Amino acid sequence: MKSKVFLYLFVFALLLVIFQYVNSKNVFETYEKKLNIADEREAAYQDSIMSLHGEVLDLMYFNLENNDDALSYFESDGYDTSELIPFIKDEIYKLNENNVEHPCVPYFSMTGGRMLINKVRLLNHKWIIADFSDGKHWGELFITYEIIDKKELKFNLEESFMYPTQTY
Repeated sequence: MKSKVFLYLFVFALLLVIFQYVNSKNVFETYEKKLNIADEREAAYQDSIMSLHGEVLDLMYFNLENNDDALSYFESDGYDTSELIPFIKDEIYKLNENNVEHPCVPYFSMTGGRMLINKVRLLNHKWIIADFSDGKHWGELFITYEIIDKKELKFNLEESFMYPTQTY
């Protein structure tokens, strides 16, 4: 009788060990699969990051803040570019505050509002591109500028176009 109890205990212990082994193996395989999936995602994300990094570099190409030649043009005239770039943007945005239409926008609003410049990008030490709209109609401008007497800007509209309105 005593030997049968030990036999049953031995079989029960063996079954318990086998159960623990199989369960641990399944848990380990699950974690391994999750780790492989995470590694694949990381590789895909790294590729996306590299692709986006290339796009950012392309977008930064025509930008005054990243154009060393244009910055050195201003610096050779004694300007502090960290103050000058916001000054130029502020001056073009200040023209939005007029009670009449924006002087750089050659189109009149057809909605009763005013055409205002929304977004400005300084391309270099002479050129600006800008986006304008009245809330319904919009377009883009190509503006040249020059600095007169260290604190006065002269804007000259070179080209402009307005997108046709779209009805849905």
